[in-house]
Amino acid sequence: MRAWNYVVTAHKPTAVSHSCVGNFTAPHQLNLIVAKCNHIEIYMLTPHGLQLMLDVPLYGTVATLELYRSRSETQDFLFIGMERYRYCVLQWDGRKSELLTRSEGDASEFLGRPTDNGQVIQALNIRLEELVVLDIKFLYRCENPTVVVLYQDNKDARHVKTYEIELEDKNARLLIPVPLGGVIIVGEDTIVYCSSETTKSLSIKQSIIRAVGRVDQCGSRYLYGDNTGALHLLTITHESGRVTGLKSHFIGETSIASTISYVGSGFFYVGSQFGDSQLLKLNTQADARGSFVEILEQYINTGPIVDLCVVDFGRRGQGQVITCSGAHKDGSIRIIRNEIVITDQASLQLHGMKGLWSLKCSSNDPYDIFLVVTFINETRFLAINKENKLVETPIEGFNSETQTLVCESAIHNQLIQVTAQSVRLVSSTSRDLLDQWFAPTGFPVNVAAANACQVLLATGGFHLIYLEITNSKLVEVKHVELEHAISCLDINPIGENLQYSSLAAVGMWTDTSVRIFSLPGIELIRKENLGEVVHRSVLLCTIEEVSYLFCALGDGHLFSFVLNISTCELSDRSRVSLGTQPISLCKFLSHDKAHVLAASDRPTIICSSDKKLLYSYVNLKEMNHVCPFNTVIFPESIAIAKEAELSIGAINYSRKRHIHTIPLNEHARRICHQEQSQTLALCSFKNKYMHGVSETHFVRLLDHQTFGILSTHSLDAFECGCSIISCSFSDDDNFYYCVGTAYVLPMEDEPTKGRILVFLVKEGKLQLIKAKETKGAVYSLKSFNGKLLAAINQKIRLYKWVQRNDMSHVLQFECAHDGHVLSLYTQTRGDFILVGDLMRSLSLLIYKHEEGTIEEVARDLNTNWITAVEMLDDDIYIGADNCCNLFTVCKSPYGFLEPVGEYHLGDVVNRLHHGSLVMHHADSGTGQFPSVIFGTVNGAIGVIASLPYDLYAFLEKLQSVLVNFVKGVGNLSHAEWRSFCNARRTSSARNFVDGDLIESFFSLSPSQMVEVACAMGVPPIELYKKVQELINPH
Repeated sequence: MRAWNYVVTAHKPTAVSHSCVGNFTAPHQLNLIVAKCNHIEIYMLTPHGLQLMLDVPLYGTVATLELYRSRSETQDFLFIGMERYRYCVLQWDGRKSELLTRSEGDASEFLGRPTDNGQVIQALNIRLEELVVLDIKFLYRCENPTVVVLYQDNKDARHVKTYEIELEDKNARLLIPVPLGGVIIVGEDTIVYCSSETTKSLSIKQSIIRAVGRVDQCGSRYLYGDNTGALHLLTITHESGRVTGLKSHFIGETSIASTISYVGSGFFYVGSQFGDSQLLKLNTQADARGSFVEILEQYINTGPIVDLCVVDFGRRGQGQVITCSGAHKDGSIRIIRNEIVITDQASLQLHGMKGLWSLKCSSNDPYDIFLVVTFINETRFLAINKENKLVETPIEGFNSETQTLVCESAIHNQLIQVTAQSVRLVSSTSRDLLDQWFAPTGFPVNVAAANACQVLLATGGFHLIYLEITNSKLVEVKHVELEHAISCLDINPIGENLQYSSLAAVGMWTDTSVRIFSLPGIELIRKENLGEVVHRSVLLCTIEEVSYLFCALGDGHLFSFVLNISTCELSDRSRVSLGTQPISLCKFLSHDKAHVLAASDRPTIICSSDKKLLYSYVNLKEMNHVCPFNTVIFPESIAIAKEAELSIGAINYSRKRHIHTIPLNEHARRICHQEQSQTLALCSFKNKYMHGVSETHFVRLLDHQTFGILSTHSLDAFECGCSIISCSFSDDDNFYYCVGTAYVLPMEDEPTKGRILVFLVKEGKLQLIKAKETKGAVYSLKSFNGKLLAAINQKIRLYKWVQRNDMSHVLQFECAHDGHVLSLYTQTRGDFILVGDLMRSLSLLIYKHEEGTIEEVARDLNTNWITAVEMLDDDIYIGADNCCNLFTVCKSPYGFLEPVGEYHLGDVVNRLHHGSLVMHHADSGTGQFPSVIFGTVNGAIGVIASLPYDLYAFLEKLQSVLVNFVKGVGNLSHAEWRSFCNARRTSSARNFVDGDLIESFFSLSPSQMVEVACAMGVPPIELYKKVQELINPH
């Protein structure tokens, strides 16, 4: 059972809901304060832009955010109101560099209800003359909104009276108080200024204005942004304090603004819930596009995450989250993955590097001394001097006036240099030339490989020559001629002798095969054909006592084989895609363990866990060449040759999250991956703002590596994509994309018509195989025992894939289950079906094969408005609701789903998906726990990891201890924040552990860590390691 769960944020919320500008941290220091769901960011404006000063987590979701100043103060106070009606007033203490709570309280009202547009700071009361109001209702078919009131007088007589509500603008959306006096009323097609003295109006293009920001203190200019991303400047003209008119000017395009804050000196900030937030500058002159706006900085926003899929490209053991993010014109695909961080420790500007090698001064020296860098017409030598500085130095025995093919440290304190003309053997102590082998006349060396005892050369004329290194001598041992040219070589030792190899790996140009030869006889032992692409690098390597042969191709693919040293048999053939450019392979040691670095346009580190190869991207965008460089000042580092830079990098195995953005300029709704065709399929739509708003919906096919659009299928008018899956059917070897749609007609409250579209990918194009009409919207599709399960309005329907006489296929209805309000989400496991209903929470169904029926097993008796569901295991199911809660249920013997866990997340979850963001390591105690990834409206990505009870009990105790050390800002309560809450009840969190609080252990001082460990009754180092392991699931 997975009833105990650890919930942690892997990627913080990024959607900006509020922002304000003022002097918060110092009287003369201008600050921008930004609210992102349950944390605020405090920035300082500098000449170089915005500098983040503080990221403050909150025990609550921000509903309002305002700066204000008391008369006696020189700095502003910050007022924060929470969604659950707690509020606090914060002040910055500059001496202690910390936030102080000046005031806090609870503004909840038992008899009140939330406002439709969220909380507001100003509250308006409508006063009635009647004291005892029995009922009040709006009347139909009235030109102006009219209410009828039933009331009782002091003589117990009852009366009816009507009131007409007068509105200046029936589409008014925002009220803006003006320092000049009066108020601006912002509507969809009109902006009205109203005061006791005058009223002025301005007609604007119909749009939804979401954000307004005041430019100057007097309130004569305002920036406002609409739902299309258009930015306008509203000017209030006035004379002698009297408003004379309104003017509006289009000044440019930004992300769809949720908040606008003018920072000063022409700079302003646009915070967005639908796209990336931006720091912009207002220019006095328009650019070529007619825009007065210049983007200075962009701040990534992954929200709202509408859908996501977790993909392990090439089954490397590391998941990547691909999200449908943003909305409308700011819609995008985001690829989010963890990367190993390589930190630059030193760098040098160099152009045209063709290779890198590190060398030692003596065979027994643990550290490298020399770094050899070669170019097309020369070779340069760098060395660590006595002052531990990397300086250029000569090696007299080497040829510096030609390109080097290979360099290697050899036995007997010797060095090897291979060029097109010769092989040089040099003393590493005197640096004098000891011996030289020359290439045959007319047959220069093209490719070479070397180790401490051996050199293998490929020359023109298809010759393969083998040399051995002795004391002060190079000995030619064998010379053979092959039938094809050689593209790459490797003789890295993989047997018991770490200095001598009995095998050679050879990649061929013409037949694109890889061959294994024995040494010293150069006899062919094994040949493996790998396709049509030429090998660019081969490597023999032993990792975790398993010997491998790696073959890197020119198109970015990498083959790996397990190599039996005794028989030279190749097994466990595997192919992964690491990029699109040629790959160069390099072996290096880290913490006495062998790793392989694949240098390409997407550099990747290959390691092993539990004798399974694992692949991790690194944070660098490109590597042309790489070699290990282990020195006193740069221990266990690597040298990296980029296009125009030589750098020394340190590998940090703690991962950094990387986000890659694919702009779509349209709203992406659903996404899924198909491994067989190496594609992604996407349901999206685009708004058109001509003569009103219209939508055009598409199904798009994307390449899963480049994310370029391969094919597009346009849906019918009024038809929109609701669901998409990749699946296969019984007795059919093909893999299909199935898309569920709905016809959203203006005159219908709920769709009564939809389709199931079955696509096959052929030659990179979407081919429509079958279209099945349905009586309602197809909200969810699932592959189910070789059949197709569909949630259509209030029904669950099962279809078979039936072959007709003409060999074509059709979807044939088999059985259905009714009894839901609106079946929005489904998950399957074996014969069980979990249904997430719009209002009726979760229900569990079972498909009975013999009867061919679907029957209900159990139902959650609570009313929850579901936003996402998942089956954690056979017995435990998890749901997310629209009140930002997570809850788990299990099957009860009494025919209902019994709640076993409840937790308030503080954000609406749109998608739950099995998977992991990291590679699981066998030596990690927590890395093996099953996990579910979730994506939220505010752009957060989190992990729910299921725990054994013993670990859960330990972490629950740790959580109760930590709340005494990690105090909530504004005196907000952690227990109250995480308590389950909806419109009907509030109850304490149970069977969930707050991973964000647990991992805040690392923010404590060493003395506080010791206190926490004492309270837990465990040694501090043991507690530290245990909490450190918990980071593995994310």
